[in-house]
Amino acid sequence: MRQDKKPVKKRSGWIVILRMFLIVLFLALALVGGAVVGYVVLGKQDIHDILEWSTWRHVFDLVFAP
Repeated sequence: MRQDKKPVKKRSGWIVILRMFLIVLFLALALVGGAVVGYVVLGKQDIHDILEWSTWRHVFDLVFAP
């Protein structure tokens, strides 16, 4: 029984780094987009409140309330 193995194609280091960077970038954009849609569109609040620490502290308190 003979198995023909195809040679494994190695990826360049910069392609792997670029792919990881794009994944992190898209995750950050999804986080910001979700915050805007959830807080501004659905919650009908001001978009500048997203950047305030007190807003995120309030969200944290709501999620982890005893």
